[in-house]
Amino acid sequence: MKKILKMGSAFIGIIVGAGFASGKEVLQYFTSFGLLGIAGAIVSTVLFAYLGMSLTRIGSRMRTTSHKDAIYKISGRYLGIIVDYIIIFTLFGVGVVMIAGAGANLNQQFGLPAYAGSLLMVILVLVTIMLNVDKVVGVIGSITPFLILAVIVVSTYCLVTMDTTFAVLDPIARGVKTPLPNWFISAINYVSFNIAVGASMSLVMGGAEEDEHTAKWGGFVGGLGLGVLILLSHLAIFAKIETVANADLPMLAIINDISPILAIFMAFILYGMIFNTAVSMFYGFGARFVVIGTKNFKVFVFISLMIGFALSFLGFKDLVAYFYPYIGYLGLFLVAALIFASFRLPKKVQL
Repeated sequence: MKKILKMGSAFIGIIVGAGFASGKEVLQYFTSFGLLGIAGAIVSTVLFAYLGMSLTRIGSRMRTTSHKDAIYKISGRYLGIIVDYIIIFTLFGVGVVMIAGAGANLNQQFGLPAYAGSLLMVILVLVTIMLNVDKVVGVIGSITPFLILAVIVVSTYCLVTMDTTFAVLDPIARGVKTPLPNWFISAINYVSFNIAVGASMSLVMGGAEEDEHTAKWGGFVGGLGLGVLILLSHLAIFAKIETVANADLPMLAIINDISPILAIFMAFILYGMIFNTAVSMFYGFGARFVVIGTKNFKVFVFISLMIGFALSFLGFKDLVAYFYPYIGYLGLFLVAALIFASFRLPKKVQL
């Protein structure tokens, strides 16, 4: 059970980055649809639990060390090429967004130049990736419980202190601009995007677990937990939509209203979650092209991080608004392949 919870926590940590932990993703994908955002969160929860279970189970069965072999095996030769390149593009692109988000976080909370927070993130990610995969999973999983606790506390506070109803707030929430057409497509797009984000590291994480049963339920618990966090975050932001509708980091803005001291604590948690996803993205990106642990792997990751740092100057807010939905639509190829593969699992690798 302990290993299942550890893997589930790591799965959440892989996917939860700057966009989710800041509340920006939840505002864009769920709260902008008001009451219907609740239905969207429920749909996302079901899909995350099922697809999370599928990813870690396939990784364990195939002893995956890179997403490449697993993706071609479950997707076929031609669809595999499309899915592979979508994941490669997603890994690097989201890695860039995380570096930008790190800068935005420290800039909003402490007034530091954005490039300073981004550069610190690059250094932390580089040092962490020098470790082996088990240690990386451990680092990722250890930070997640603090985010879960923070989301529960903030959501409870927002719901208890509400001085109106969700029905009254609904038109205000629906006034928030979003590039998604309706709540259902938004929910599917959000899952698709995040599965594209988490697929590579989740397959590698599953591959490091010999017991397929543990891997399967670890992914399921992680997906279910992620869905619950989405729902709680949506309710918190929805309850305070009048004050956070235009905030770059809505959850941090809510906590600043509760207590400036608590906001400092949350800023560090947020930075930790950004770090989690950044490590996952660049680790998975490097593993796709170079053998993990070799000198070439370290050099490749270093160069990737330097390029990512340069691109992060495009800005966090714009990257989330336009890049994420685009990846969500592309990620549907991967979601389709995973659903198909869950009914026709590849043969177990014999060691």
